[in-house]
Formats: sequence, structure tokens, C-alpha cells
Amino acid sequence: MQNLNWIDWAVLITTLLTIVLYGTWQTRGSKNVKDYLKGGNTSKWWTIGLSVMATQASAITFLSTPGQAFNDGMGFVQFYFGLPIAMIIICMVFIPLYYRLNVYTAYEFLENRFDLKTRTLTAILFLIQRGLAAGITIFAPAIILSVVLGWDLLTLNIAIGFLVIIYTVSGGTKAVNVTQKHQMIVIFIGMLVAFFIIVAKLPQDITFSKALDIAGASGKMNILDFSFNLNNRYTFWSGIIGGTFLMLSYFGTDQSQVQRYLSGKSVKEMQLGLIFNGLLKVPMQFFILLVGVMVFVFYQFNEAPLNFNPTATELVLNSEYSADFKKLQQEQQENFKDKQLQINNFVTNSPTENTSKSIALANKSNTEIRNQAKILIDKAAEKQDIKVESNDKDYVFIYFILNNLPRGLIGLLLAVILSAAMSSTSSELNALGSTTTIDLYKRNTSEKTEEQMVKASKWFTFAWGIMAISVACIANLFENLIQLVNIIGSIFYGNVLGIFMIAFFFKLIKGQAVFISALVTQVIVISLFLLNQYDIINLPFLWLNFVGCILAIMFAMIIDYKRISKSDKMILIFLMVLFSCFSYLILKNSNLLY
Repeated sequence: MQNLNWIDWAVLITTLLTIVLYGTWQTRGSKNVKDYLKGGNTSKWWTIGLSVMATQASAITFLSTPGQAFNDGMGFVQFYFGLPIAMIIICMVFIPLYYRLNVYTAYEFLENRFDLKTRTLTAILFLIQRGLAAGITIFAPAIILSVVLGWDLLTLNIAIGFLVIIYTVSGGTKAVNVTQKHQMIVIFIGMLVAFFIIVAKLPQDITFSKALDIAGASGKMNILDFSFNLNNRYTFWSGIIGGTFLMLSYFGTDQSQVQRYLSGKSVKEMQLGLIFNGLLKVPMQFFILLVGVMVFVFYQFNEAPLNFNPTATELVLNSEYSADFKKLQQEQQENFKDKQLQINNFVTNSPTENTSKSIALANKSNTEIRNQAKILIDKAAEKQDIKVESNDKDYVFIYFILNNLPRGLIGLLLAVILSAAMSSTSSELNALGSTTTIDLYKRNTSEKTEEQMVKASKWFTFAWGIMAISVACIANLFENLIQLVNIIGSIFYGNVLGIFMIAFFFKLIKGQAVFISALVTQVIVISLFLLNQYDIINLPFLWLNFVGCILAIMFAMIIDYKRISKSDKMILIFLMVLFSCFSYLILKNSNLLY
């Protein structure tokens, strides 16, 4: 366990309290609905861009992404390849329409286009998935910090949750935007400092270029995978196709993002904000992954623990598997010495195919030892009927921070993680409160005054905050945290995007057909996810966005077949052929045809 120095405590507490108090003070006294829910439509493009980025860049991003790169390399960046495409489409189609209709939520538009029940269903789908995600964005940093720092998990969940609730309930959308701008500044500074310190801690003769060579020899710099193999979760095609559908859904229909740019002064400010996000987001994710790769290179010259989760290590060492675990630790030490010889040979001589293979083999051997350790941890946990996470991806970066950064900077990096948690959670609570107020409460009650609407929105935001804290308190880890949030989104986003695509591009389809289609599609998508979980089919979660969107459109067109135009019928045939080919690939990769 790590005890923080008073300097770290001072930096951490000062940073967080400054952000919370500044956001609360700057946005005090929002009296009308427009000010509270849309920030008075005063946001500039850079505020929108940073707020959009902060909403997506949760603490999970800064805990899980470096660990993802440490284990699997830079390939995860392909997940974001569809984002710039999505930003262009949203700027051209979504934003002008939302602005013209002067909506408070994305789902208001659906009642104008279809009917009340379709609007309500879509809003409820959003509330379900975003309500769960809000709890995870609190729980993710809390459980990891509780493990590595020895802090009480329940206290951390409540502390993070209530810090966010204070300024989000007080100032609404403007408070979220104001605080997120400063949170992103803290995040950028913290990650840059971490990167330069990692590089500085490498041996003197290891330049940044040589560090990249070492990472490349270990397979960590393989960025692009053009294979159409569904066994590979992150490929160029899953990023471009599945990623585009996911980003269109997230940025175009998810109220937690839509509310960020609806606060803009004009269509131009909104569009510039999203373009700014589209240009900066992929390089930012690339950089965060590169930090993880540099941590990997650091541990090529410094001994790493067999498992980065200290609770898991402590558990197995106090179990009947202790001797086996210690034997693996000895094997890892011997592997490290052998790897040192290979790396020295690689660095002092001109890199060759043979020296690269030697490093790759040494790292492969180390990975196998670490996997054996995970098996022992799982056995020890099962024996003692204790839940502990053997998959230590999410612990890699925080372990490095606590054991290698100087005093003061540890506090700054912890502030980065908690700021990220607060920024994403505040957007989610703000959006949950707004959607509940506008799409459910206002639409299904008698006319309310401005003051009553603001008060109702504050109470709904507070209630969702309590709900998020409750979810955080009962949540459990699920492989890699950054994947969990994206999985939850992917289960719902495709269907919601399909509803919006019908609204935009298929004018003859009516609300009844869309409502039935959405219900059927959601059942199918959830079923496909469960089939994949039980290894009956092979369908990585990113493709659920594509499947959900296509199915929602197809079913609606089939139900309203007599009403749609000849050109729409040709589109339906194309979609059916496309989906049939995709289904064949799924079945083939799942070995269900043989």
C-alpha cells in the first residue's frame, strides 16, 4: 500500500477543490431553463471542443488506456478512426437540424418527426445505458485507487460522486462546461509531465528513438491491422465501420454529448467545437497509448511485479498457492536477466531480425509467466470465495505513478485521474437530469413555470447522482474498464442511431413502424451480445453498433414496406444483401456452418 506524502495531498486537494469551487461560483444563480440546461447558449467553440473531449475522456481513459498499450500495443488507436468521419456527418446533418428546431435534448426532435412513444422509448434507452455508465465512471477510478492506496472504496465512491453533484446541481450545463475546460488543462499537463518523466527515467543511452525500436521489436508499435478477422477486436475496418457508427451514435444522439454543443452561441461555434474534437481526439488517444508503450519500455530495464494489482498479489501469497507464485516470481527474474542481455545486444549493435525476434520471444515468455500467475490468483480467489481482479491492465499506469514519480507529481497525476472521473460523470448527470426533465417530466405533466422546471432539473440531477453512486458501490470489475463502458454503449447506441437515421433520411416511415422496429432490434442486439459472451458466436462489441443501426432501419422499412418509395425499397434490398454477407462472416468465424 502507498502512503501519500503531504505534498501530494496538498496538490491533490487544492486542484480538485479549486475546480469544484470555481465552477460553482462562476455559475451560481441560473434561474431559467435556457441558462441551466443550455448554458445560456454562450459557449465558444474551444469551450465546446474541450467539454466534448472531457466528457469522453473519463478516468477510465487514463487508467485503462496505458495498460491496454502496455499489454497489447498501439492497435487500440484504430478504435477511434471513425471519429473524424462521424464529426463531419454530425456537423453537416445533426447540428443544423438541432439548432433550427431549438431543442433542449436530441429526443425532442423524434416526437416532431414520429410520435411521443418513440421519443419516450429512445430517451429511456439513453437513461438506462448512460445511468449505468455514470456509475462505472465513478467506480472505475475508485476501486483502483482504493486497492493501490489502501483507501476505503465506499468512501471514495461517495466522495467522488458528491464532489460532482455539488457543482453539477448548482450550475447546470454552464458549470459542467466551465469546470471541464480547467479539468482538461490539468489532464493535458499531467499526461505530458508523466510522458517526459518516463522517457527521462530510461537509461542514458536509450534515446526516444531507441525506445520506439525496442517497443517495435516487442510488437507494441503495430498500429494498423487491415485483416477482416472478427477474432481481432481492434482492426482498421472495425474502427472505420463499427467506430464510425459508434461515434455517430455517441456524439450525435447521446444527450451527454449533444448537450455540450447545444450550449454553443451559433451553428458555426458548435461545428467548430466538434471539428476541433475530431482533429485532436485521435492524436490525444495515440499519445495516451504511447505513454503506456513507454511504461512498457521502462519495465524492460526495471523489474516489474508479477501482477500489478497489489491486492491480488497479497491474496495469492497468503494462500496455498504461495509457493507456486514465488516460483513464478523467480522465473520472471531469470527471464528479466535474459531479456536484459537481448536488449543490450539490440541497443549496442545494429538491430537485426534475429535480435528483434530474441526480444519478442523473451517478452512472450514473460507474458506466459504472467498469465500463469493470473491463473493462480483466480484459483486462490475462488478457494477463499473472494472477488479480486487478476487482469491487471487497469493497474499498470497507477502502479508506475505511485512507485516512480517524485512527490508532488504523484498528487498531480492522481488529480488528473479524479478530474477525468469528475468531468465525464458531471456531463452524464447533467444529461440524465435534462433528459428526465424535458423528455419525461415536462412532456407528461401540466405546464410548469421556469423556476419549477429548473428546480425539477436540479432534483433529477441530484437523484441520478445518488443512483450513480449506488451503482458504483455495487459494481464489479469487468476485464478492462475502458472496454466495459464502450460495451454498454454499443449494446444501445446502434439501435438509437438507426432511429435517428430513419428520422433524417427516410421521410415516409412513420412512428409506429419505428417503435416496433426499435423494440425488436434491441432484443436482437442484446441476444447477440449474450451469444458472444457465451462463445456461441464471434461478434466483437464494436460491430453491435453497425448491426443495431442496420437492423433498426431494415425492420422499419419492412414494416412500412407499402408506404416507402421505390428508391427506399432499393436501399432496403441493398441493406438486406449487406447484412446477409455480414451474417455469413459472423457464422463462418464462429464455425457454426460446419
